[in-house]
Amino acid sequence: MIVRSFLVLAAGVALAACQPTIPESGRGVGFDNQYNAQRAQREAALTGVPAPASVSAALLGSTPADGSAAATAAETTRVLDATRPGGLGNDADTNSGVAPLNASPSNPAPVLNSAGISNENNFDAVSGQRSIDADAARLAANRSQYQVIQPEALPSRVGSGPNVVAYALQTSHPRGTARYRRSGFNKQAKFERACAEFATADEAQLEFLTRGGPEKDRKGMDPDGDGYACRWDPAPYRKATQQG
Repeated sequence: MIVRSFLVLAAGVALAACQPTIPESGRGVGFDNQYNAQRAQREAALTGVPAPASVSAALLGSTPADGSAAATAAETTRVLDATRPGGLGNDADTNSGVAPLNASPSNPAPVLNSAGISNENNFDAVSGQRSIDADAARLAANRSQYQVIQPEALPSRVGSGPNVVAYALQTSHPRGTARYRRSGFNKQAKFERACAEFATADEAQLEFLTRGGPEKDRKGMDPDGDGYACRWDPAPYRKATQQG
């Protein structure tokens, strides 16, 4: 029985010896832990990356003791002024390089007249710049450069074919007034198909007159018989003549 107990105890000791050693984890935890600092330095040396700066107790202790909002704001302003280049100032070194303009009654009045705006209508300003004789000489020089272009006769019209303007002035009835007899089937379809060939009503009217005018209308361009093809309107030409 004693031999068996001894063998069990020996086996337990052997098994315990085979277990890996558990590293010590009872080191202190905190910002100033020496072990963490040494490990960070070792990792920085292996990776080539500088170790992060540790937070000192002095900086943490600089917070106002009373904890009030006013004290916190004052401390924040002090820290910002200390870290800002040149401190907090209103000089040209800490802004855009231009001295700031402070509002004051002693500041000069703004310039009301720009250099690019003419003051020819200001008699006081012009009288100080030049005399009446100089103005007269200037006007005479400008008048000597005037050129009067005489009107010329209108060029003669080339060709003897139909003209939509002449046709508009020769007629007097408005558009839509039937003057010519029309008959046949599918007049609207023929009208739409024929007028689709022209970009403007003037072109359609010119073609209409060239092909015999309202007396024939071979292509069905004037289904209502008013003498005007594809809704052409002579009124603008008549009105222009009356105004002239």
